[in-house]
Amino acid sequence: MESENNETSGGIRFNQYRMSWVAYVRPALVFFLLSALAVVLGTLNPSLGVVAALVALAIFVYQVLYLRSMILFTDDDGVWFFRGVFPWNKGITGVKWRDVEDAVFFTGFVSWAFNSYSIRVGHRFTKASELVIPNVRDGHNAVVHINEVHLARLGDSHR
Repeated sequence: MESENNETSGGIRFNQYRMSWVAYVRPALVFFLLSALAVVLGTLNPSLGVVAALVALAIFVYQVLYLRSMILFTDDDGVWFFRGVFPWNKGITGVKWRDVEDAVFFTGFVSWAFNSYSIRVGHRFTKASELVIPNVRDGHNAVVHINEVHLARLGDSHR
C-alpha cells in the first residue's frame, strides 16, 4: 500500500490509504462477461456488437477510475473516505476524532494472502455514521495507525 505520510499539529503523522488490486478483480470479471455478451451480440448484428463492446469498455473504465479515486485518510479532524469520479458524485464521508469508537479490520485467508483488508471505523453514537471499506491495501496498518492517533488524541483531550 502506498501511503503518504504528513505531519501536522503536535507532530502526529497522518496517512493516506488506497484500494488494493483485489478491488479491481470484480470490474475485470464484469468487463469480460460484458465483452463475451458483446461478441455473442456481434454474431447476430455486428453494429449491436460494437455498441455493446463500447458500453462494456465504458463501464470498465468508469469502475476503474472510481476505484482509483477512493482514498482513506486521516487528518487533524478525523478519519475520512473520499471517492467519486464526476463532480456530482464526488464526496467525503468520515468520522471526527471525538466520535471515533475504534477501528477494526476483518481477517481471512484472502485478506492475509493479498494484503487486502476490509476495515470498519466505528462511530461511538450511531452505526449509520460508521466507515466500512472493503479491500483497503495495508488495511491492518491503517487500523493500527487510526487507533494510535485516536489514542494520542484522547490523551491530549484528558490533560
